[in-house]
Amino acid sequence: MSLEEPSTTILVSCKQTRFHIENPVYQELDIESLNITVTSGGKSASKAKGKARAEGLEILSNANLKLKAGVHYALIGRNGTGKSTILKAVAEKLIPGIPIQTRISILQQTATDGSADGEKAGFSVPAVSSQTLFSVLEAVIDRATSRNEIQQEIDVLSNAIDKSDTPLSPLRAFRQVHHNRLKREVFELDKDARLRSGTRGMAARKALTAFEKKVTESTEKLSQTDEEIDEDTVKEETHAATDLLAELQAQLEPARLANIEVKARSILTGLGFSKAQFGKPVTTLSGGWRMRTNLASALLQPTDILILDEPTNFLDLLGIIWLQKYLLRLRDDGPNPPTLVLVSHDRDFINTVCQELIILRDHDLTYFRGDLPSYDASIRDKKLYLGRMKDAQEKQKAHIQQTIAQNIKQGKATGDDNKLRQAKSRQKKIDDRMGMEKSATGGRFKLNRDLAGYHLTARAEIEIPQDEKGVSIMLPAAPDLRFPGPLISVENVTFKYPTLKKSSAPTPVVLQDVNLTIHMGDRVGVVGLNGCGKSTLIKLLTDTTKPTKGTVTRHPRLRMGYYAQHAVEDLQALGRAEPELTALVLLIREVGTELDEGEVRGLLGSLGLPGRTASDVPLTKLSGGQLVRLALARLLWKSPQLLILDEITTHLDFHTVTALTDAFGSWNGAILVVSHDRYMIRRVVEGEKDDEDSDGGNEREDGDESRRRTVFLLKSGILKVLERGVSGFEDSLEKRVEKLSLA
Repeated sequence: MSLEEPSTTILVSCKQTRFHIENPVYQELDIESLNITVTSGGKSASKAKGKARAEGLEILSNANLKLKAGVHYALIGRNGTGKSTILKAVAEKLIPGIPIQTRISILQQTATDGSADGEKAGFSVPAVSSQTLFSVLEAVIDRATSRNEIQQEIDVLSNAIDKSDTPLSPLRAFRQVHHNRLKREVFELDKDARLRSGTRGMAARKALTAFEKKVTESTEKLSQTDEEIDEDTVKEETHAATDLLAELQAQLEPARLANIEVKARSILTGLGFSKAQFGKPVTTLSGGWRMRTNLASALLQPTDILILDEPTNFLDLLGIIWLQKYLLRLRDDGPNPPTLVLVSHDRDFINTVCQELIILRDHDLTYFRGDLPSYDASIRDKKLYLGRMKDAQEKQKAHIQQTIAQNIKQGKATGDDNKLRQAKSRQKKIDDRMGMEKSATGGRFKLNRDLAGYHLTARAEIEIPQDEKGVSIMLPAAPDLRFPGPLISVENVTFKYPTLKKSSAPTPVVLQDVNLTIHMGDRVGVVGLNGCGKSTLIKLLTDTTKPTKGTVTRHPRLRMGYYAQHAVEDLQALGRAEPELTALVLLIREVGTELDEGEVRGLLGSLGLPGRTASDVPLTKLSGGQLVRLALARLLWKSPQLLILDEITTHLDFHTVTALTDAFGSWNGAILVVSHDRYMIRRVVEGEKDDEDSDGGNEREDGDESRRRTVFLLKSGILKVLERGVSGFEDSLEKRVEKLSLA
């Protein structure tokens, strides 16, 4: 099966069962030998199939996709490996074996135009509604109930029945509504027929052919003249139109819609919408609020499989914690809870919500029951175990090779055939019986049982898992200031926007008596809900806004690097404006004569954009994580002493987040982090270690006792120290979410 879009074509194939499945569980998937390839949209599907492996981007090769009913999964993998493409293939039912009746609801990432990369294939979030004048509440309810579509059918039928000019008006309306339904149904049957093969494919194609005859008959009925329709047909179809109208009106009964509206309001409130925003037209919302609207729609719809691609993007911590609790309740409520598959960079969110991990790596899917810390620990234990096994076998091999050489030498010198046979037997042991000493189940390895295929005679090689943390990121050291003093000092700063001339009402105070001092090496975190003034504080620190009262003083030799929240989107816009622009060309253009090409390449390589990735791949083809590294390179070549990071984890996979936090942990400059990512704040600001690095898990980084580490809460314009750090803020929000749930 293939799906063609302006930027990409997705090619999908898999093994299909020949057997009929009675009463399938729609919350489950069991797909074997799954292959997914993304090719250029310019190629036709027929031409692309034969050359897919050579010309396309291979996402999966002979993988198994297995989802158990009601289980919550996290799909994890590095940026650019194709997580979003897999989710789209499932949601669009492009994969043979997904029943056509399965209800699948999906929240997709925002569009990234022009990318052929599997992770950024340009798939936009579905429009909330085709009705541009819909309010937020109306749009969410419409997506869950198809209310607008049903209402259109009601209007067509009621106008024909109540205000009919001729006796044939109800018949004409009924036939038009019926014909429109047939066209929608034939589209689904056509997709089902193209997805299936063998006996089931033949049956699906026969069903499609039979249904196409119905569509043809319906088209002929629409074109009938008044004289061709007899009186009995008029009576019969007029009665059918009346019955259908009553059925549709029952679906939109006020009592039924009232329950759905109550649930919609609850979801929107949990995601941060105020009551005043419920009535706003969707078209007036920013991209972030539209994403929240789409998330609310996905949560409200009845579904068998719920797919969420980065649902925490654009949510503040209150919204994230509410969503955690909602998804946990969803898993426990009812006899047939939906299966959940999500992609997220937020480690805490994954650990709280998900029961199993699906690991996408090397074009394959593997499964792990447990959370991310357990998975990381299992990988470390496996590497340690296999490393010791391999070392022991290498020593054993060396010893056997030495005895073989001695046996051959002695056998040839004395003509002893036994020595030569012994050497040959020992060589066979090295060739055929060295390798894995344990089977996949942990038992002792048996050649005739643990290797598939009678022709195989050797054990599998011992393969030590490669490091899963992604790229290694190294930050260039910040230069000295030459003379002491704070990098930046904010003293008794108050800020409010100036009053408009036409308005006599005073503008509210955004920041009130803020004090903040940052020295070299400090780690500062700022947390708070959306709209609390974090962006205004950043503008004051970066000198893009002046305080209404108070002073902001900067060290005269301070160089500051500011990572803006929309840095990735800005780079994507640059890429669309100049389709051939690469990371290397962009950075060389910006550094001018300050650095030569070798130094620019070295900087990009240290941040995970080496060689041809930097010089040959256009910005439009880089993944979100790669664009984050490029944005950092644009700051770091200036050798800043202070980095201000505003939501830097939004486009990263969690492996890269870990690599980045490690790099920030050892950097000698000062860092101010504004983020809703609890893991980022704990690692960078509070200095916590992973279990991998410390037995305690909460110890500070070695040699960092002299660093000043402070987490601030910005609330109602007031900046105050959180004595218990981000955990204290999290606990307070947990209580607020409980109140929201009870309201």
